Amino acid sequence: METTTTAAAKPSVRAGVLAAAVVSAVTLLIATFELSMADFPSALVLMGIVPLAALLFFACLLWSASQLLRIRKDGAKFAIPFAICAAALLALQYAPLQQIYLSQNFWRHRADRVRIVEKVENGELLPNVDYNKNLIALPRRDAKVSAGGDIVIEDADEGVYVLFLTSRGLKHYFTGFLRVPPNGDPKKFFEFADKPPSQLVRYDREWWFVAN
Repeated sequence: METTTTAAAKPSVRAGVLAAAVVSAVTLLIATFELSMADFPSALVLMGIVPLAALLFFACLLWSASQLLRIRKDGAKFAIPFAICAAALLALQYAPLQQIYLSQNFWRHRADRVRIVEKVENGELLPNVDYNKNLIALPRRDAKVSAGGDIVIEDADEGVYVLFLTSRGLKHYFTGFLRVPPNGDPKKFFEFADKPPSQLVRYDREWWFVAN
């Protein structure tokens, strides 16, 4: 009687690696682009997404840590999911994710924003929102350069200040790139008359990232 023996299938960690990679990637993407999603009303959605993503990530981290117990029996490959999650955790803690997003946002839209500033200075773009004399609703093709499709302007003695929003939150909170005229001062922008900006970062000769 002929007998055959089959080797027992080795435990696979492929599904665990894929799950850890997907959860970590989604978590990092949300952390990177959180600022771009902070515009009201999408911020209400973000209030649900961020806690859910955090819960899912830490659940994945705990599960991947439990797989370390299998290393002695099934091999070092079971440490890979935990390594992926640990790397993502370090990136969340130490990598300047939002600064990376802001930098690419600034340089990607810089040429369009300069063109819009020139139109404002030449009088081709004028305030066109009835309830706010400092607001310009941009044409549809330019709406992507400012959150909500609007820009905020101030025609001051030293020139025109133009704010391109990156987010608009509740209670008049905002962040954005402020174009300051030559010899101007970002702190003199009318939105900061009552309170100085909470963030003020220079990106170029006449451009500042600001938050109130």
